[in-house]
Amino acid sequence: MKSYQIYNMIIDDGFRNEETVTADFTHNNKNFSITFNKADLEIINSWVFENNSSLPANLSDQMIELIRKEVEDRI
Repeated sequence: MKSYQIYNMIIDDGFRNEETVTADFTHNNKNFSITFNKADLEIINSWVFENNSSLPANLSDQMIELIRKEVEDRI
């Protein structure tokens, strides 16, 4: 069973003239957002949403790889 659930994914072709993919997901009862460069799926940024604010997310390499793989499979 997965420890996360992607509930939204957006492909944006207008960000600094590069395509990006943003995946919104839940993990440990928290909401996260991670944005990848679509060309190579390198991370641009990641956020955790807590108490009506957003903070840089501290995600494990394993979690990032799981999200990256699912994003790759979806696009």
